[in-house]
Amino acid sequence: MEETPAHLAARPSWLLTQVAVHAHRLAAEGFGGVGARGYHYRVLAALDEFGVASQAELGRRVSMDRSDVVATVNELAGGGYVERTPDPDDRRRNRVSLTAEGRRRLRRMDRVLDGVQDELLEPLSAEERRTLTDLLTRLLTHHQRT
Repeated sequence: MEETPAHLAARPSWLLTQVAVHAHRLAAEGFGGVGARGYHYRVLAALDEFGVASQAELGRRVSMDRSDVVATVNELAGGGYVERTPDPDDRRRNRVSLTAEGRRRLRRMDRVLDGVQDELLEPLSAEERRTLTDLLTRLLTHHQRT
């Protein structure tokens, strides 16, 4: 940070952006090590927590563009991690569900992401990590409403 202009280094928006770059890199490397991507984690996590969903619902829940959801579901279905079936109420819509293999895949990705969190937040105590998470959650919640 010694070569960073003070005008930038004093701005939370700049700091958040710089940390986000590192977080993204660490997550991409971690997931890449197990042949996965961040989008895979988002979709598997949503299905695990909320159950069967349409592709449109998945996109809304995890903030993904429709075309990215389709490509991700295709990749996950190809690996046997999700199953796509026609919606009985609307045959034009697909319903996506998590398979047992997908649940195992998610647990493996959880362990990878836990390691990423530890590496990213290494200089912070457990209490500081909770505080940071609480503050970021508050900011995100506020801006999602606007």
